Order: sequence, then structure tokens, then C-alpha cells
Amino acid sequence: MKVLVAGGGPAGLYFSYLARRAHPGWRIRVVEQNPPDATFGFGVVFSDRALEFLRADDPTTYGLITPELEAWVDLHVVHRGERHVIDGIGFNAIGRLHFLRFMQQQAASVGVEPEFNTPVGDIAGYDLVVAADGANSAVRRLRDFGTRISHCTNKFAWYGTPKRFEKLTQTFLKDERGTFNVHHYPHAADMSTFVTECDAATWQRAGFAAMDEAQTRACLERIYAPVLQGAPLVSNKSIWRNFPNVRNERWSVDNIVLIGDALRTAHFSIGSGTRLAMEDAIALNKALGEHADVQDALRAFETARRPIVDKLVAAADSSAAWYDRFPEHMNLSPRDFAWSYIQRSGRIDPERLAKISPEFAKT
Repeated sequence: MKVLVAGGGPAGLYFSYLARRAHPGWRIRVVEQNPPDATFGFGVVFSDRALEFLRADDPTTYGLITPELEAWVDLHVVHRGERHVIDGIGFNAIGRLHFLRFMQQQAASVGVEPEFNTPVGDIAGYDLVVAADGANSAVRRLRDFGTRISHCTNKFAWYGTPKRFEKLTQTFLKDERGTFNVHHYPHAADMSTFVTECDAATWQRAGFAAMDEAQTRACLERIYAPVLQGAPLVSNKSIWRNFPNVRNERWSVDNIVLIGDALRTAHFSIGSGTRLAMEDAIALNKALGEHADVQDALRAFETARRPIVDKLVAAADSSAAWYDRFPEHMNLSPRDFAWSYIQRSGRIDPERLAKISPEFAKT
């Protein structure tokens, strides 16, 4: 089997590792248009349950990564300066670049060496083409997958900070410019992820459209001064974006299959993007192992995986819709606001919350 993998991120690298490990005779070529250390954002966060798939399907990689994770229990919601602790929910995080290097290491361990700074180019002559090249996939544009892309209305920018935060925290602020939110959590001993967010009207009033990168960072340091407490923000391609919702009617066309963000995106507020990408890689590798014919394998991959993905994407969409209206929710009392927040994805009702977060539920 001659395989082309487009994209050297977690989806592409992990699929390549699994496929070469299972099929040593396959010729697997991985091309990545960016340099080896190029990555957007700072931290990758997983819930405790989100890592169970890795423990079950790939204990080797699980054992390699887990000692490097920052781990904690509970999440915090801060509104009007009042902090509410939602207990019993565990999380793990790791720096994106650190995680990417682990994936590169795993691929190299089975003889897969990505070609960096290399566009996809000609895809003819391959038995299988795996499009793992992200939300702006170049491979996806080569065929009609029934792609639809919409955008959330809020603006967000992904920063880091050397300030240490002990828990995943959502802090909501309001000033004369409007309403702001920040998602912040530790991903290394000396660095935290700091995702700033505001509604479109606030973004306009604050004048961000006319600011360069340094001015934007300085302005955000002032806005989030109550959270940062004097610590600086660190930029890494930290420009304002609207989150893209990528959807595809068809998961494969001919011998080309989409995985990861090329297939669908899940809003960052549920922290499942990397998990979904790696689960795609596992499911695709499994289907290829069970079906000798590539077309049969790709159909089996979609049949098995689509119901799971649809469920998670629906939760991500509900969460994204809540964030797009967070200024309205800020009219609630801090307690009611925290309740609204934890139920935003539709996956946690009061009965389930009472089981997993008994202290929060009873107050």
C-alpha cells in the first residue's frame, strides 16, 4: 500500500504511526507545509475521560504522554468577581509544541519521517490519501466533499502567560468597552494557556481592528489585569479569529479520506479537537486493518465513527452557541451563571451534575 498523509499535526502523525506499526510494509509519506515546530496556540487540554480512549487503544503512547501532563480536579467560573468551584471534574493539559514533538517521536520510532516545508503537490499514484491538513485543508479542495464552513460571531485570540493558574478557569469581565471572557489553565510548570474572547460589538468598541499585534497585547493586558496580576501575555500567532465550523457531507471521495479538523472542527470550549483527531486516526487504522479494499475500509470508517462524532459535534455546537451569547448570560447572578455555564453543551443535566459535582450541586 502506498499512502500519502497530508498534514504533520496530531491527526496525520498519529495515523502514520499506527498504520506503519500495524503494516510495516506500507510506504507512508507524510508532507507538512509548515516547519517542524510550527503550532498554533499554547496548550492542549483533555478531560480525564477523554484520555481513556488512548489508555485502551494505545497504552504505549498513553504511557509516554501522561507523565508530562499537568493534571487537576475541579473547574472554576468567575463572574462579577465571585468564584464558583465546580468539583469532581478532572482535566489534563500539555503544551501543544511539546505534544507535537511526542507525536513526531512516535512516528520516527516506526520509521516515518515527515517532509516539512513541503506542500501537498500531486496526489496521483497513491492507493490512499489521508487529508489531515486542518480546517483549511488543501486536499479537501481537490474534490467535492460537500463542505460547509460557517463562523462563530465572537472574536478570540490565543495567548500564553508565565502566570501559573492551578485550575481550568473561566473568568468573565465587563468594563466600559463591553464584555470579555478568558479561558485559562496550566499546561506546563511555568506556562498557562490564556484564550481571550469577546463579542463582536465589544471588539469594535475596543478598537481592536486598528491595533497591531503589540498594541493588542498591551490592551488585553490592561483589560485582564485582574486575572493576570502583573504577568505578561505571550504571543504565538495570536491574532483575532472567528472560530470556523467545518462540516462535510462526505467523509471520503475516491481514495481520499478526511480526518481531524479537515473533516470537522469542534469548538475549543469543549476541549475535544485533539481527542477527536486521534480517535479518527485509531478508527481509520482499524478499518484499514479489517478491510483489504480501500473503498470498503473508508465506508466502514465512516459508518463506525460518524454517530460518535455527530454526538460530540452537537455538544460543541451547543457550547459555541452559549459563548456567542455570553454577554446575555452575564445578566444572571454569579450562581445562576455558573449553572448556565456547566449545562451549556446539553450533556450535563442537574441529575448528572449532582453525581459528578455534588458540592456544587447542593449549594
